[in-house]
Amino acid sequence: MQSTTNYLWHTDDLLGQGATASVYKARNKKSGEVVAVKVFNSASYRRPPEVQVREFEVLRRLNHQNIVKLFAVEETGGSRQKVLIMEYCSSGSLLSVLEDPENTFGLSEEEFLVVLRCVVAGMNHLRENGIVHRDIKPGNIMRLVGEEGQSIYKLSDFGAARKLDDDEKFVSVYGTEEYLHPDMYERAVLRKPQQKAFGVTVDLWSIGVTLYHAATGSLPFIPFGGPRRNKEIMYRITTEKPAGAISGTQKQENGPLEWSYSLPITCRLSMGLQNQLVPILANILEVEEDKCWGFDQFFAETSDILQRTVIHVFSLPQAVLHHVYIHAHNTIAIFLEAVYEQTNVTPKHQEYLFEGHPCVLEPSLSAQHIAHTAASSPLTLFSMSSDTPKGLAFRDR
Repeated sequence: MQSTTNYLWHTDDLLGQGATASVYKARNKKSGEVVAVKVFNSASYRRPPEVQVREFEVLRRLNHQNIVKLFAVEETGGSRQKVLIMEYCSSGSLLSVLEDPENTFGLSEEEFLVVLRCVVAGMNHLRENGIVHRDIKPGNIMRLVGEEGQSIYKLSDFGAARKLDDDEKFVSVYGTEEYLHPDMYERAVLRKPQQKAFGVTVDLWSIGVTLYHAATGSLPFIPFGGPRRNKEIMYRITTEKPAGAISGTQKQENGPLEWSYSLPITCRLSMGLQNQLVPILANILEVEEDKCWGFDQFFAETSDILQRTVIHVFSLPQAVLHHVYIHAHNTIAIFLEAVYEQTNVTPKHQEYLFEGHPCVLEPSLSAQHIAHTAASSPLTLFSMSSDTPKGLAFRDR
């Protein structure tokens, strides 16, 4: 057992372990409240004193529902080591969610949007406070379940975080290989001497890899044998990636690099959401700083997705359920055009039923006039085009 003045924990109750610290499940001695306690190891004390206290200082600046809360900084009784008393997230991390067999091919659309909303909100709070995280990955995004059963995701582990304004640079290297910006990867993993300084956009790259992982269940950049076995090829994939590509793989030893500009067919997200998400991934997974989006554009584009309404449309010609993402202030004409992009049924040939009744959509009206739909209660789309087959042709054998 170990303890501070107010908290008690057993070293068997390990929640996670990193290079400089271990996190345990602990309890308040008086109230019994469950918390997480971060205990630093000897490696952490070999860091410069200003680096050792940086995490305390960063967490004290932050107060947001999508960032793990710091309750107190206390000292253990014997060694008088400083420990962080933090909010306990009972449902593991985003990584543990992705390791669930049902998420082998990525999260459901509903859960992915929760992750996106939480990560964007948490990152926005970091930028408002001039903080760069430097180790964003699914394992550092904790999950708890709210009172109504909904997931709440929170950014955690600020051991590598520091204050950094948009126009400032840093030279120290932190992070986890697979999620690391290529410039940092070159120095930290390949050990190549280079004099590059890094800016806040390194977090955007890590967010891009994390969102791709959440959407697909796999990493976007995979050399033959895996990222940890083939580090030179891993670096090549991330630095040679063409503009617009969001993933790259090498399927054979010494084989060519193959690029993809879309999410894999196994992805569980609707095409409506994929069409909104892919341009964001393409522009934050951009190695050249002058081509990569800044945080302002990232926040604007992700907020645009999160503010949209989803209209569920079951296309009878295709026998496919579509999710059409539009703004409530858009006209129905814009909705009809969005349906056309996903179904190839032109607006003039679109006819709809809703709950078994004809549904006339006047193009000039606001999209707010469209009935409230759900996956179980969609608009049903018919095509009135003469080219649309009305049945299956009978072939006489």
